[in-house]
Amino acid sequence: MDAVVFEGVTKRYDTLTAVNNLNLAIREGAVFGLLGPNGAGKTTSLRMIMQVLIPDEGSIQVLGEPLSQGSQDRIGYLPEERGLYTKMKVGDHLRFLGALKGLSEREAVKRARAWLERLELADWADKKVQDLSKGMQQKVQFIATVIHKPPLLILDEPFAGLDPVNATLIKDIMLELREQGSTIILSTHRMEQVEMMCDAICLINKGCNVLSGELRAIKQSYGKNTLRIEYSGDGEFLEATGLIEKANHFGAVVEARLKPGADPQEILKAAVERAVRITRFELVEPPLNDIFIEKVGAVPA
Repeated sequence: MDAVVFEGVTKRYDTLTAVNNLNLAIREGAVFGLLGPNGAGKTTSLRMIMQVLIPDEGSIQVLGEPLSQGSQDRIGYLPEERGLYTKMKVGDHLRFLGALKGLSEREAVKRARAWLERLELADWADKKVQDLSKGMQQKVQFIATVIHKPPLLILDEPFAGLDPVNATLIKDIMLELREQGSTIILSTHRMEQVEMMCDAICLINKGCNVLSGELRAIKQSYGKNTLRIEYSGDGEFLEATGLIEKANHFGAVVEARLKPGADPQEILKAAVERAVRITRFELVEPPLNDIFIEKVGAVPA
């Protein structure tokens, strides 16, 4: 069963069409990446699932049913902008939000305590939200999203404000929840996270679906046309052969897209002739970041 289905969904703001005839199906139990440049319609789409906004046209189904008030209790939503009450104590805040999602006070306290322990916030339970760092507040917001064990999670930039250690912790929990059967919609500009975590994606631009499907199949459709090279020495060999269409430089590492029909061995030969030391020379499918730029003509930011 599909966890979320959009059928011909359109949303307008006066003269601006934020989402335009969007058709979309998100498989149950998947991690699904909803991607696009700023202003593409991603947040509008997520807010329509949450019934914060109502579509002007089309319909949305969640977990096999039309949107309703009852469906909201089966969704966990982490918005990009934090929605915490800064004057409340952390423990009280989570107990309150758990109760709003139908948990008894006793169960809400129990779950909040367990999650605070896991995310290393137990010592902050009696502190006000405003006393926490941005990263700590993000972890509290994440707990509030998952405390009622919803089958559908909508996570808008869940790694915002997190250091690498805590970003890894949240990532591991997300994958654990997926293994337990949750469907996760991930909206982020961090393409490396999407590549590592998502089963399928939808790329939206100007409110329209410009690319969607299983991530593995999308990348395979481009073929292995990208060289990932790690080297030391003069990088002139990359341009010498005239076989490279475009190159992204990351210091000693380069991702180079080959021209159609180009033989990568000619590039390796040029490097050897110039006494360049090659420590990595790999023909790969294009990174999702390159596909993103090709489709929307903009760098994710």
